[in-house]
Order: sequence, then structure tokens, then C-alpha cells
Amino acid sequence: MRVSPSSLLALSSAVLALVSSSCGVGGPAPAPLASLKPKKQLYKWYDDGGEGKVSVRISLTDQIAEFKRGDRDIGWCYVATGKEGHGTSDGSYKITEKIEDKYSNRYGWFEDEYGNVTDGDAKYNDKVPAGMVYVPAPMPYWMRLTSYGIGMHGGLIPEPGKPASHGCIRLPKEFVPLVYDVVSVGTPVVITHAPSRRSERDLESHDRQQPWTMNRGGDGSVESVTYRNGMPIMYR
Repeated sequence: MRVSPSSLLALSSAVLALVSSSCGVGGPAPAPLASLKPKKQLYKWYDDGGEGKVSVRISLTDQIAEFKRGDRDIGWCYVATGKEGHGTSDGSYKITEKIEDKYSNRYGWFEDEYGNVTDGDAKYNDKVPAGMVYVPAPMPYWMRLTSYGIGMHGGLIPEPGKPASHGCIRLPKEFVPLVYDVVSVGTPVVITHAPSRRSERDLESHDRQQPWTMNRGGDGSVESVTYRNGMPIMYR
């Protein structure tokens, strides 16, 4: 079959338009890369294991716990103390009990037979709905401070800097074993409304150590992000 020059020209133009469109030339601009921000650092630990007794200071204002061995700083972390209606009282305390695997005898949640939680803020004496079971809240690495059930333990820090508990002092779950290992019955714990001794600049130094470079294409869209601390390059 013979093809006329005009038909070949039309076919070539159509193919070129298709290829150009698939490469993004003249087509819609690529979707911009979602805003990236490093997660807030929840803790830092630099205990030298040397001489000196450990002490703890907790700022209710900043929701930050600071740890010392003698007169040396050995770490800090964000905490979650009592939310409104369950406020944590300030004062000077001592650890009176340590239990690695403990569960709350007051609070927990309801869940069905498949493990779906229907009420995440249930009390031990609430009526259990039909088909549900009551599950007491885990309080791992428990360190008691009062005779009425207030202590430090591992838990969620949903919004660093904001209270969230029923009165206890939650420490980050992956961090609390470090604290549990260095404190003992008798370790002093001060809870105060005074601000933390750590500055906001120091707390955010982790973020500043992880900046990134956005690499843009000819049309201005972000093609990749390179972390200068050696983290993986992310491509769209």
C-alpha cells in the first residue's frame, strides 16, 4: 500500500505529540513533592555510666524530663503528663517501686473479638458493652512516685510538649528502658512548673542537622530530595 507524503507528515506529527506529552513537555506540571519535615526528636541519651547518683527533673510547662548523674547531664526526653482534669501535681518525690511489666488497674479500653478498639479511654468499672472485653492499659517499666498510683512509665507521646495522660508521666516507649536501668528505689524526682533548662534551640538541633536539598527540573518541579546527612535520596 502506498502512503502519501502528507499522510506520513501527519502520522509523524501525531507520534511526536504523543512522545512529548509522555515526557511532560507541554503537558500538566508534575504534582509538587509533599512538604517534608523531620520528625521532632523525642529524646537524647549520653550517660557515661560513671560515678554519681541519678536524679530526675520534670518540667510540666515544657513537658520535658532531664536526667543527671551527680552534676552531669546524661539525657533528656519529652514526656506526657496529666491532661486537663487529670493534672500531675508538682513536688519532690522518690521512686518507691519498680516493675518492668505492669498494667493499669484504673484505665484501659474496650475491644471486640477481632481486636478493634471501640473506646480507647475506658475505666475498669465502666459497663462493658455486649461482645466487647475490657483491656487494661500497659504501663511498661513502671517507676512509682506516689501511694495513689502516679508514676513514670513508657507510653505514647502523641503531641510533644502537650499533656496527654491520666496523671502519670509517660516517657517515650523506646527510651524508657534506658531510664529504668539507671534509676533505683530512692532516686529523687522533682516535678516543677519551672521551664526546662534545655533551650528550644538545643531541642531543635537534631532538625537542623538534617537539612535537605531540593533538586528541581527545568520546569521548576521538584525531581528529588537529597539529605545532606547521608539519608536516602527520595525521587518522585
